[in-house]
Amino acid sequence: MAEIDVSVIIPTFHRERLVVEAIGSVLAHQDLSLEILVLDDSAEGSAEKAVASVNDARVRYMKCAQPSGGRPALVRNQGAALARGRYLHFLDDDDVLEHDALNVLSTCLDRFPRTGMAFGAIIPFGGDLVALRHEQAYFRQAARIARGLRGRMELAATLLFQSTILVNSACMARRQCFLNSGGYDAEIQLNEDVNLWMRIARADDFVYVDRPIVHYRVGLPSLMRNAVENDERLAFAYRRSQFNYRQRYGLLETSLLKLWVRTLLRRKL
Repeated sequence: MAEIDVSVIIPTFHRERLVVEAIGSVLAHQDLSLEILVLDDSAEGSAEKAVASVNDARVRYMKCAQPSGGRPALVRNQGAALARGRYLHFLDDDDVLEHDALNVLSTCLDRFPRTGMAFGAIIPFGGDLVALRHEQAYFRQAARIARGLRGRMELAATLLFQSTILVNSACMARRQCFLNSGGYDAEIQLNEDVNLWMRIARADDFVYVDRPIVHYRVGLPSLMRNAVENDERLAFAYRRSQFNYRQRYGLLETSLLKLWVRTLLRRKL
């Protein structure tokens, strides 16, 4: 069997049309050996026919044996366990990749073999103009912060103590580094992706690519966009991430990262 460069893992839940669009953005890539694993988290397997209509041997559809109940970490970990690629990319079912995003990220990981993950810029899109303008401003600022990061400790500090500067669909992991990290924390229901990428970057370093990687859809209902309902889930995610970091790396390092965010990062901005 030929070596697979990138395994793209797409959890989906009742977004039949959008998941086909996400799959198409992956299949548009050239000069890469790909596999796409679509994991249907609905009880009835609602996306099966839509995914089958793509009719490409690189696409594998699987219905989750038991729905996760809104815990995407469980679904993504299931996909990662089935993946065969050197690199893993976790694409949300409502997002769309740039035509060469996977080439760019995998090339970075090839070029820096001691680096565990790579991520790039996020381009919001969607029909809700108010939400779109807000997200565009937010991710322009996120890109400015990412460009100014100097090493893995600064990224860890930013992800631990600031609003996130990345999204799941803009990141790629070296498969072995993902496995070494233990994967997504299934106890975190919101921001579980930020927790994962922080852990991989802290352990194995990162590369930031200063160019668009993913078109990030705004204006649809989702876990992240039901802000009032999920305030406590988000607070729990940060508390758990910070507690686990302190347990692993110590109070002194954790406190210094928090101080960096409050002082030096603020001055940079």
